Amino acid sequence: MSPASAETDTTAPPSAPGRLEREGPGGPEPAAAASRPRLLRDASPSAVLAGLVAVVVSYSGPLAIVLSAASAGHLDTAQTSSWVWAISIGSGLTCIGLSLRTRMPVITAWSTPGAALLVTSLGAYPYAEAVGAFLITGAVIALVGVTGVFGRLMRHVPTAVVSAMLAGILFSFGTHVFTSLKTAPVIAGAVLAAYLAGKRLLPRYAVLIALAVGVAGSAATSKLHVHVDSIELARPVLTTPEFSVASLIGVAVPLILATLATQNAPGMAVLSASGYQADDRLLIGTTGLVSTALAPFGAHAVNLAAITAAICTGPESHPDPRRRYVAGVSCGAFYLLIGAFGSTLVAFFAGLPKELVAAIAGVALLGALAGGITGAVKEEKDREAALITFLATASGVTLFGIGSAFWGLVFGVAAHLVLSGKWRGRTAAT
Repeated sequence: MSPASAETDTTAPPSAPGRLEREGPGGPEPAAAASRPRLLRDASPSAVLAGLVAVVVSYSGPLAIVLSAASAGHLDTAQTSSWVWAISIGSGLTCIGLSLRTRMPVITAWSTPGAALLVTSLGAYPYAEAVGAFLITGAVIALVGVTGVFGRLMRHVPTAVVSAMLAGILFSFGTHVFTSLKTAPVIAGAVLAAYLAGKRLLPRYAVLIALAVGVAGSAATSKLHVHVDSIELARPVLTTPEFSVASLIGVAVPLILATLATQNAPGMAVLSASGYQADDRLLIGTTGLVSTALAPFGAHAVNLAAITAAICTGPESHPDPRRRYVAGVSCGAFYLLIGAFGSTLVAFFAGLPKELVAAIAGVALLGALAGGITGAVKEEKDREAALITFLATASGVTLFGIGSAFWGLVFGVAAHLVLSGKWRGRTAAT
């Protein structure tokens, strides 16, 4: 089966005999075809747009937490720009490299919970010691990844619980489409109406149509405030790491736990829920190594994304799962472009009204949310455990500095063990 025909038939086996096949989420694929450069053949406007929307969501929200942490740590303009450069370049390189290597839409980003932790802790340590803690964080995450410890733990989580966690993560983004109607009815209403019309007439371009109409609505209501006075290339600032017990305990330990539990675990869950069999050693290990390499320039942690990943792994990106990797490459390219100019182009994203970003993210994630809900309730025996997972995750509760996605997994797995009787069986065996 040629790549051109994959869009209309994603399940038919290859017609050419005698070729080795590589099994993917969309079915078997000739290894010879997979080894040829095919990015341009597989590219589509919807996949490129998915990557762009993912980047818009990243820079319109989570980056603000990074800038707050930089301010709390009393970083100067050069150090802050270097931090933005490092996390953007790290995310871009891993998105492109891992997506091309795996032919999956692997979306990476910087640790948002980690940045939130730094808002309250960064100012308590010299910046050089914080950089040392960043370096240790990346090294430990890489070690956990390449040894397979992380993957072995995740493989014990039931599929329904994973799907319910994904649905819980995305739930608030779906509701934001409608809560935005209160503060910006023209913008949010235009996005929703345009999306529905697009799904009826041009399904693959529904998000693009919604984005264009939303930008027009923002301009018409005078809520589009994009001001870029000048464009300058970023200048990375190298900081020699220093190490102290206090910074390792106060920064590295909570940053490691937050990144693994609330970023990498949901990130792997998104790929799994979308039908991809991801190599956790490759993905977690690579992001950890890249984090380590960029730590001296300010990168606190580069990891798998969850919310923005869901934008790129669903059918809105492309009907054929084997061609959605283009969204990952697109996302990485936009990361590199913005990262090359440091914080200059961040002003562009800061000028987009928050209602527009919320509405676009919400409609772009509807497909992934529907898939998560479907997977959560598919097996009757797992529905109660999945419901507990969904409620705990959607609640947004934070315990001991760890976010709700992790606790959703914990409560869901515990409920599964109790309700299935496996907990009693294991206890009796001991």
